[in-house]
Amino acid sequence: MISVDPARLMPAGFLEVDMRFISWNVNGLRACMGKGFAEFFAESGADIFAIQESKLQEGQIDFAPEGYHAYWNYAEKKGYSGTAVFSKKEPLSVTYGIGVEEHDHEGRVITLEFGDFYFITCYTPNSQDELRRLEYRMRWEDDFLAYIRGLEKTKPVIFCGDLNVAHEEIDLKNPKTNHHNPGFTDEERAKFDALMDAGFIDTFRHFYPDREQYSWWSYRFHAREKNVGWRIDYFIASGSLAGRLADAEIFSDITGSDHCPVGLTITP
Repeated sequence: MISVDPARLMPAGFLEVDMRFISWNVNGLRACMGKGFAEFFAESGADIFAIQESKLQEGQIDFAPEGYHAYWNYAEKKGYSGTAVFSKKEPLSVTYGIGVEEHDHEGRVITLEFGDFYFITCYTPNSQDELRRLEYRMRWEDDFLAYIRGLEKTKPVIFCGDLNVAHEEIDLKNPKTNHHNPGFTDEERAKFDALMDAGFIDTFRHFYPDREQYSWWSYRFHAREKNVGWRIDYFIASGSLAGRLADAEIFSDITGSDHCPVGLTITP
């Protein structure tokens, strides 16, 4: 385990019990609120609940769940991107973005520092139709990996979110016909390989190496009804946390967005 500065130890009691994390790309929080978001949030009992694609500006929603500290990162472009994190315990520090000017205008990252780990919500840029943003996506991948590896020098990292890539063929229904499409290009998959090679763990695959389960379905062609989906929402953890991983979940039956929530439980 990476050593922790005693001056930055977690407040007593925070990790004396299991912790449950939830992540959900809500594809517009205001729309999702009308489709059961608040109910799922309350029922989840999450210690930390992260969202992506809030599609909000400050003041556009009144959502302040009791018992949680809320942190929002808004994109400069209205109705676009955006992330938020709700935590029962107040973090030691909060950082918005990754410290790279090119990337920090779209509200894609929030980092919460706790006593013995960092927690990050991340909404990775989509390569878009005709891969017109793939080159930018590659720079993002390199810079984000450098960012989390820098954090790891202090303490382990847990990050979650819509990473906009299906890593392996098992992670989408139709790998052959989607090869070279956004989210399943060789370049994007190679960046995920680099993440794994850097010592990070895909927590769902850690527990379920052979399970075919998806977290996103197109709104077209009744894809969700037919379960023609992709697994592009993840919880990723530093390898040093392997012994504390308890379970990973995909809540495929939860609707309200074209994505479903995913979860992770860790032990003290």
